[in-house]
Amino acid sequence: MRSGVTIFPGSNCDRDIIVALKNITGKAPIKMWHKDTEFPNLDLIVIPGGFSFGDYLRCGALAARSPVIKNIKNHISRGGAVLGICNGFQILIEAGILPGSLIRNKKLLFTCRDTMLEIQNTIKSPFLSGLKKEHHLNIPVAHNEGNFFASETLLNELKNDGRIAFKYIKEVNNNTDYNPNGSSNDIAGILSKNGRVLGMMPHPERAINNLYGGTDGLKFLTKSFEQIIG
Repeated sequence: MRSGVTIFPGSNCDRDIIVALKNITGKAPIKMWHKDTEFPNLDLIVIPGGFSFGDYLRCGALAARSPVIKNIKNHISRGGAVLGICNGFQILIEAGILPGSLIRNKKLLFTCRDTMLEIQNTIKSPFLSGLKKEHHLNIPVAHNEGNFFASETLLNELKNDGRIAFKYIKEVNNNTDYNPNGSSNDIAGILSKNGRVLGMMPHPERAINNLYGGTDGLKFLTKSFEQIIG
């Protein structure tokens, strides 16, 4: 699989996803600096987490105006797959590639912990086609602005169109703090209209080894990459 990872000033999860991609596919992805305007045709582009441009103005707002974004949009227009993780999700929204907003966590605090995700009934997507509906994944989050906010109209549209990829769910019946950021309708990730762009707040690249605390991220990424290649 031909893949690339974008790197912005302040990215801090690029190495993690590069390692995951290399371990799963056997081939290292190309590194795409934010000023790059040319790169070969790819199957997948990953926009990693971090604090691009120090989160100045708004999270992802400056990165969304970097030269590399035009090429990412061209990649999407050709049917290429894009995965935006955490800050990458914020960048996709700021670039107008995905809808909605990601605002401050409900408790106004940075949160870093495991979360339980439930896969939703979605449109056809290479990121989810290899996994069963309602399957659960234990994947960590680490963010300050992960509260997905949208109008009722947009929330209904995302639900009716099958574009809600993941929701935070209760791990036990009395767990009232399962949603780490107060996200509307417990949304943890959404898809583009064609299902080939996924933005998600949790970090699957941080759950690829039992030494890290689990392998559900490895399971998700492996299944996704198999579908993209296929």
